[in-house]
Amino acid sequence: MPAPVVVRAAREADLEALIGLLGILFSIEADFRPDRERQWRGLARMLADRAARTVCVAERAGAVIGMVTGQVVVSTAEGAPSVWVEDLVVVEGERGRGVGRRLLEAVAAWGLERGATRLQLLADRENGPALAFYERLGWRPTRLVCLRRGGAG
Repeated sequence: MPAPVVVRAAREADLEALIGLLGILFSIEADFRPDRERQWRGLARMLADRAARTVCVAERAGAVIGMVTGQVVVSTAEGAPSVWVEDLVVVEGERGRGVGRRLLEAVAAWGLERGATRLQLLADRENGPALAFYERLGWRPTRLVCLRRGGAG
């Protein structure tokens, strides 16, 4: 029987593993590219402000096997905080075992503690397995279109 999965807040000691996971994620998302230095800077900023940002990791037998990040934003539509969910990635050999679901539950609980009434995320429209995963968990598409100006890509 495999060791249990533990979901916890990320630590600075996890940075190398997190950068590796982002490399996996950004290699399949056409809008982004792996860049170790940029990912290190971004993760360090996430870890520096735990009141408004979170990085959750899943680990099995001491090895980081997945991650998700979340940031509190203010939604004028909700009149309340909302959590922007990003960077959900699970190593290939651990997919389909509930790790992603547990990571999303952790970021949702973190958001509830901060008064968030909504979670929102972007998903690559070409990533059918990810879209099916989110749909199974009750996520629904919106009529909005994501636009971007500047940034890596």
